[in-house]
Amino acid sequence: MRRTFFDVREFGAIGDGVFLDTAAINHAIAAAAEAGGGVVWFPAGDFLSYSIRLKSRVTLQLTAGTRIIAADPPPPGAPGGYDAPEGGPDNHLQDFGHSHFHNSLIWGENLEHVAIFGPGLIYGRGLSRGNGRIALPVGETAAHSPDKFPDVLEADGDVPPTVTLDRPPGPFGYPNSRDTLAAGIGNKAIALKNCRHVVLRDFTILHGGHFGVLASGTDNLTIDNLLVDTNRDGIDVDSCCNVRISNCSVNSPWDDGICLKASCGLKELRVVENVTISNCYVSGFVEGTLLDGTRSRAVKHRGGPIGRIKLGTEASGGFRNIAITNCVFEFCRGLALEQVDGGVLEDIVVSNISMREVMNSPLFIRLARRQRTPDSSAVGTAQRISISNLVAYDVSPEQGVFIAGVAGNPARDIRINGLEIHYRGGGTEDDGRREVPEMETGYPEPMLFGRLSSWGMFLRHVQDIRVSDVSLRTLTPDARPAVHLENVRGANFAGVMFDGPATTSQAWIQKNVAKLRIHPTRAEAR
Repeated sequence: MRRTFFDVREFGAIGDGVFLDTAAINHAIAAAAEAGGGVVWFPAGDFLSYSIRLKSRVTLQLTAGTRIIAADPPPPGAPGGYDAPEGGPDNHLQDFGHSHFHNSLIWGENLEHVAIFGPGLIYGRGLSRGNGRIALPVGETAAHSPDKFPDVLEADGDVPPTVTLDRPPGPFGYPNSRDTLAAGIGNKAIALKNCRHVVLRDFTILHGGHFGVLASGTDNLTIDNLLVDTNRDGIDVDSCCNVRISNCSVNSPWDDGICLKASCGLKELRVVENVTISNCYVSGFVEGTLLDGTRSRAVKHRGGPIGRIKLGTEASGGFRNIAITNCVFEFCRGLALEQVDGGVLEDIVVSNISMREVMNSPLFIRLARRQRTPDSSAVGTAQRISISNLVAYDVSPEQGVFIAGVAGNPARDIRINGLEIHYRGGGTEDDGRREVPEMETGYPEPMLFGRLSSWGMFLRHVQDIRVSDVSLRTLTPDARPAVHLENVRGANFAGVMFDGPATTSQAWIQKNVAKLRIHPTRAEAR
């Protein structure tokens, strides 16, 4: 009878958190693969390890009480540690972390029928965040002056360059000597490249490094019921097809919670398509406090915690057929749909979203021309996008609903229905007269535009948009107009209610607007 169950202890694993179990774990996985597949079982215990190499038709089973712990990397210049980063594309279009997979705690390449099941824990204690040998411990960030919030790469302090580059960075700041890691250093909890039929289910990731999960070119992927509480990106799905992300809770104060990307990290462009994100929760609490239940709030990041669901920024391959539904955002940034690298952003459906304590725009749709794509100058498309039933409370006053294309390339065919948004307010009349920059080639982040000239909605370079059954309110007075329309053609507003000036004409700003229809709306003064 063929053997199908492989206990890592039979292959020499100790699980005491002191002995390095790497060789024993990989021996068990290899034995399962050689037997034609099977389950590699981890009993309760602390299994200290460097790189664990997945194999086809093998399932890792982490039982209750299992902790796989990423070991500290060896001292600089010493041998051993995590697998060296494999050869990848030139890193001038995306960062080092998107292009290399083997330098991870758990990785697999060109595999099929692979699974990791919980309910155990994967703890990236010894992983880098992508800008140094090892990240600070869970929940800790480097001290900064009170008037300066640290950026994503500054959370570990002033980290010296990891390697010396043989040429200066390109136009997008890559390669970056701070995120280009030497052999022996690991920077991802789980990395998958060009795999098929993968299931990740029912386990927890704590302190996952640059990526808790990075799946690139991986089709027929199921990610279900994960709890990720981490110090940078939570779950990134890059250039994948047929993906189901469901029932996940992701806390990521320093970077995105759940992010779809279509980068150049595979040396080819692949559209991200046929993806559903459902029944998920994203937040930006202090790292580790979603897992322990305290949900501690601390604004230590410029612009506030991140922790959101986002499409982009790396978007060269494009996004198509994406559905996001029944998701909750708390103490983080809002939903971002971004196409700035020349690909498509089309056939996107978002429904039944609840948000509280939102750090910037609750809904940000951006089409622009950053062009982080080889040999491309064409602007992409953002079209056929539907947003319905979104409720947001306690939203930052800087940016409201923000939808923008570029001159000659509008975002188009957008439907927005059933929004209830309560902003903090506080904008001034001077804010309302401010000229908001275009930033066609800049990084697409709402906070970089500064305080917008309207508090409720800002639409620029948009064509064929329908907005209905929308209520926009402020918790404190705001002297800016409620709605700013600029270079908008074909807009239909029906059943829109907002707090603000006593008359609609005072509440709306229109610049170069054509084919505008405003059905009965109501503006209420406080």
